[in-house]
Amino acid sequence: MNDALESLLDLLTLEQIEEDIYRGQSRPAVVPRVFGGQVAAQALVAAGRTVPAERPPHSLHAYFLRPGDPGAPIVYTVDRIRDGRSFTTRRVVAVQHGQQIFHLTASFHAHEEGMEHQEPMPAVPDPLTLPTAAEMLPRYADRFVGEGVAQRLLEARAAVDLRYVEEPPFATAGQVREPRSQVWFRTQGKLDGDPGIPRPLLDICLVTYVSDMTLLDSVLLAHGRGGWAVGDVVGASLDHAMWFHRPLKADEWLLYDQESPTAQGGRGLGKGRIFTAEGQLAVSVIQEGVIRAPR
Repeated sequence: MNDALESLLDLLTLEQIEEDIYRGQSRPAVVPRVFGGQVAAQALVAAGRTVPAERPPHSLHAYFLRPGDPGAPIVYTVDRIRDGRSFTTRRVVAVQHGQQIFHLTASFHAHEEGMEHQEPMPAVPDPLTLPTAAEMLPRYADRFVGEGVAQRLLEARAAVDLRYVEEPPFATAGQVREPRSQVWFRTQGKLDGDPGIPRPLLDICLVTYVSDMTLLDSVLLAHGRGGWAVGDVVGASLDHAMWFHRPLKADEWLLYDQESPTAQGGRGLGKGRIFTAEGQLAVSVIQEGVIRAPR
């Protein structure tokens, strides 16, 4: 486990300040606001702290309301909506500077046996044959706006080994491509020891954190845009939904298969499927974001 992963786990280990009220710290992101995956993962940790460990999340639905201030802590208040025989529902409100910046509703479910089917995993190269971020990002440093962007991207993803199956949007800016992107990812090291968050909740929260990193890439590809690092779009996540179908481990390779079925009205939609290396469909993700040309 590297220092960046330890730092991320510390970020997810929230301080309890009152019953059902937690405080999380923030850290600088590559853009001047709190990374959306961070606030979503922290909110899910807060909700999970009020639910029995044997009842992991099966879905979440969230709205990003205001940009978060990376220099200030975030307070998460959990509302215990329902505790049923099989399902538990929680609502979480994240507040900074007296304003709500994020809402999340999560549902938790005890394991049951039942009918089962899934879509097949697409054929992709082995992740170990693909370049790491440290190998890839410096190649495109001359395309980024401003100095130090490549290094900031590396630092932002230092806790996660994330490898693109094909070239990312910033590598082919100006070239319209199929609105589909795929990445392999896993944490930079094994999740050994006791971080204070039970598994599988920890694995699900880490996957929630990563799920916001690349999902809107497919929107950019459809229009030949390279993204904020290239300076040809501005944008932000609006809402985020996830369904957790099968067990996964965040420290083992996971394939994130992403596509965009539509963009309109200054908004773009991204859909994702996360598979284990063995081909099991573990997570489905949908996100809409603001995607605009800079003024």
